[in-house]
Amino acid sequence: MTESITRARHRSARRPTTPLHDLANAATGSMGTAGRRTVVVAASSGLLVTMFGAPAGAATGGTAGSLPSVDTATLTASARAALATAPVVTSPADAEWSSDAPAVTAVAPAPVVTRTAAAKAARSAARAAAPKAAVVNNPVPQSVAGNAVLEVAARYVGTPYVSGGSTPDGFDCSGFISYVYAQLGVSLPRTSSGIKGAGTIIARADAQPGDIIWSPGHVSIYAGGNDQIDSPRPGKTIQFRSIWQSAPVFIRIG
Repeated sequence: MTESITRARHRSARRPTTPLHDLANAATGSMGTAGRRTVVVAASSGLLVTMFGAPAGAATGGTAGSLPSVDTATLTASARAALATAPVVTSPADAEWSSDAPAVTAVAPAPVVTRTAAAKAARSAARAAAPKAAVVNNPVPQSVAGNAVLEVAARYVGTPYVSGGSTPDGFDCSGFISYVYAQLGVSLPRTSSGIKGAGTIIARADAQPGDIIWSPGHVSIYAGGNDQIDSPRPGKTIQFRSIWQSAPVFIRIG
């Protein structure tokens, strides 16, 4: 038995191929064939390449395989036609721009009207002479008729309370009392404590309409029965109302 020393031959390793290589090789080998369309599909990346071969003998206007020429004159014909028909706008070198602005007229502010002392006095006198409407809920007592003090006081029913006020524009409690008595020629102090000291304290049973009612920090005019007239407090007006003081002191002037 003879022994063979011939060794087995092995094929050398070849580069691995994929369907993409086969398609590319087939497309490359057939690019010269007239009228053939070859499609190379890149399956791995999703890229689609389509190559169209020009028929052999077709007139391309150049060498084989070159891109066809583009007629730019045809492409720009519509644009050139639009420019040719567009209106031409020109402006002279000495053109001037102007605008119409409305005329502005300055108006002097209205003069500030201030009341003189005489005007204020006349206004106060007119208000004093005008009859005052009685408060509906507190009608004027019958004792007012024929009583000089109450008749003067009743003229100011409805006048607002004004702190420190002593005129018909507004009264506080003592300002109202001193103003009413001043209309009758009797001068009284300006404060409630001063008015108390200017008269004589009397019993309530002896009090007459027109006497003064005093309580700490407040004075009013007695209107008979259980009524009085006074300028109560801020936000209120002069009115006839019931005596509310728990321990009123009655004072007679003169």
